[in-house]
Amino acid sequence: MTNRMGRVICDITISADGYSAGLNQTEERPFGDDGGDGSGGKLHAWMFDTPDENRAEVDQSADSKAFIMGRNMFGPVRGDWDRQWNGWWGDDPPFHAPVFVLTHHVREPQPMDGGTTYYFVTDGIESALAQARAAAGDGDVAIQGGATTINQYLAAGMVDELRLHIVPLTLGAGTRLFEGVPPLKLEQVKSRAARLVTHVTYRVLS
Repeated sequence: MTNRMGRVICDITISADGYSAGLNQTEERPFGDDGGDGSGGKLHAWMFDTPDENRAEVDQSADSKAFIMGRNMFGPVRGDWDRQWNGWWGDDPPFHAPVFVLTHHVREPQPMDGGTTYYFVTDGIESALAQARAAAGDGDVAIQGGATTINQYLAAGMVDELRLHIVPLTLGAGTRLFEGVPPLKLEQVKSRAARLVTHVTYRVLS
């Protein structure tokens, strides 16, 4: 019996109207017009203001063996890598595993403290997933975001499980999950309501 490969999981916080970030994102306001100061504080208050209540979901989000993210999630640098940007998470990022960053511009791998190494993938989402699967072995691969990157993987039929953290606020505009994604058949696996968020896990059937 052969070992089964791990799942491909998307894990993302969204507003009640489906946005993971507002309009007008900048380096100073990475989440744009997010109903607060642009830091994503209101969207992610469930993680930082009520961490004990949501410990299981926070721990689960970091439990994968490899991660994929878009360049917009990695940082604000556009075009060629004209400065040494190493992500929003400091010298010891929370991933503790290989992270594959989608980009159009070549860059050498960037090792960080704590076991995280950023690899920069220039040949598309399929290549990034193949590299992440190889790195993860039989562990899960998590596509962290942002929503635009997750939408690409959903549209390509490459996602097994979708973990949504839905917060009780609306943004009205911005980067929206499921934008441009064909209709999906989902099976609800579990849900749990907390004070600042509702956690819903779906299995993607088609």
